[in-house]
Order: sequence, then C-alpha cells, then structure tokens
Amino acid sequence: MLPTEFLGIKLKNPLVLASGILGTSPEILIRMAESGAGAVTMKSIGPVEREGNINPNIVEFDCGLLNAMGLPGPGYKNMAGKMEELKNCPVPLFASIYGSTVQDFVDIVKFLREYRPAAIELDISCPNKDDGLSFSADPETTRQLVSEVRKHSGSIPVIPKLTPNTSSIPLLAEACRKGGADALNAINTASGMVINIEARKPVLKYKKGGVSGPALKPIAVRCVYESYEATGLPIIGTGGVTTGRDAIEMIMAGASLVGIGSALYYRGLDAFRLIAGEMEEWMKNNNIDSLQDITGAAHG
Repeated sequence: MLPTEFLGIKLKNPLVLASGILGTSPEILIRMAESGAGAVTMKSIGPVEREGNINPNIVEFDCGLLNAMGLPGPGYKNMAGKMEELKNCPVPLFASIYGSTVQDFVDIVKFLREYRPAAIELDISCPNKDDGLSFSADPETTRQLVSEVRKHSGSIPVIPKLTPNTSSIPLLAEACRKGGADALNAINTASGMVINIEARKPVLKYKKGGVSGPALKPIAVRCVYESYEATGLPIIGTGGVTTGRDAIEMIMAGASLVGIGSALYYRGLDAFRLIAGEMEEWMKNNNIDSLQDITGAAHG
C-alpha cells in the first residue's frame, strides 16, 4: 500500500528523514532507516568546516520549533570515511549540500559522484557571498545554479530545496525546472523570531531562526500545491508533518514523498512507523489502494 517509486528510486514507504534532523553520523542515519524511514537525508555538507552558531540556537515555542544551528559540519573534504560507511545504508540515501558560490556546489557534487547517493538535495538558502542574499532570492540566479550543478551530477538526480522566504514559490520552482532539476523539495524552514519579554531580547543568540513543526505545515502545504501546479515535477513535501493525516495532506497537495523532521522531536524515533501506520489506516478506511491514486488529488 505504501511502497512507492520516486525518480526511479524504490522506497518501502514515502517517508524521508529530512536534512539536518539526526543525520549527523552514519550510525544515526542507519538507525533512522531501521526505525522505518523510506529514505534518509544526510545533514547538509558544505565546502569547509563550520562550527555553527553559539547557543542558544534552538527553542520550542507554542506551535513549533525555532532553530539557528548555523550549518555546523566538517566540510566535504573530511567526509570520505563517513561516505564509505553510508554505502551500507539499508534504504536510499539522499545527500544534501550547500555553498556560498556556484563553484562550491559543483566541487561538492564532483566529490559525491564517487559515492553514488540516490539523489543530491541542493540547499539553495545559504548566503551568497557576492551579494549577501540567498541563491533562491532571485529565480534567474536559482536557474543558473541548478543548471551548472546538473551538468556535473551525471545520472544522480538533483533536488533543489525551496525556501518559503520568497515572493513567489511558483517562479522559484519554475526556475529550478528550467535549470534541469529532477524534482523539488518544498520547503525549508520559514524565517522567524521569538522574544523573551522579561529579558526584552530575542531568545536565540543569532536572534532570528528557522520555524519548523506544526506552525510550518500550512505554509508547506501551500508551497507544495503551488510548486506542483507550476512545474508538475515530483516533490518531497517537507514541513510540519507529524501524523499520517498530515502526510496524506501533503500528498494530495502534490507531494510524492514526505519529509519528516520535527515529528521525531514530538513523537520519538518511532515517528516513521507511527505515521506510516496512520497513513495505511486512513487509506484502508477510504478504500485507497495506492498513494498514486491520491497524489495531487486536491488539484481539480
């Protein structure tokens, strides 16, 4: 009932561990796979080692989480050993990459080709060192980046991760399609802030951060819906999914796969199995035999 195929990749279910969520080591990624994930996404790999932002860098608020981790990581040149270990991952492995320049992305893609991840996700929300803006701030800049990366990825699919912090998700999605993207991931976190009114200052040391969890879901559903209408590309719907009903909603908006992140905070490591079970129960109760029968069903 839940097995699905995405870009020719076979998955036992459509639930994908989102990038940056417990994906910091091969051991944890493999544990997520064994906990029921259909596929797992690595924590984003960058061009150089980064320590990330100073604590406090994550906080829970009324209806979600706010984080400003700052993309900590070892840099791709120090990842060879971990990539070798991940060849034993029992489910499809998606790599995630970021950079400050187009060449950063290209260099990391060239490094990853040897290890053959099932797909490469492009975090296009990183600051562009030339103008201080994210790559996704301008559709033409996005198209050029995706196009250049696609020239070097060979047979490995490329999946840009869209930001909701844009004036037009459809334009951004279409720019990715024109650049040769094989699929889209919608969405990354939304920019937000929480203020401690007693201290009279933002809670996070970095002041602002990315909103995830239930507060993000309606935004993510809208972005998936609009991206699906604009491009028709396969989509990983990511943002605030914590139940089987949430996942079905994403699929009806147009997602083929569903990213799971903050649900692990709210429901523990059993989140994948719990959500998959709830999806199956809903499908049985509504006489749905296949996810393909309801993909994009909200478009009419």
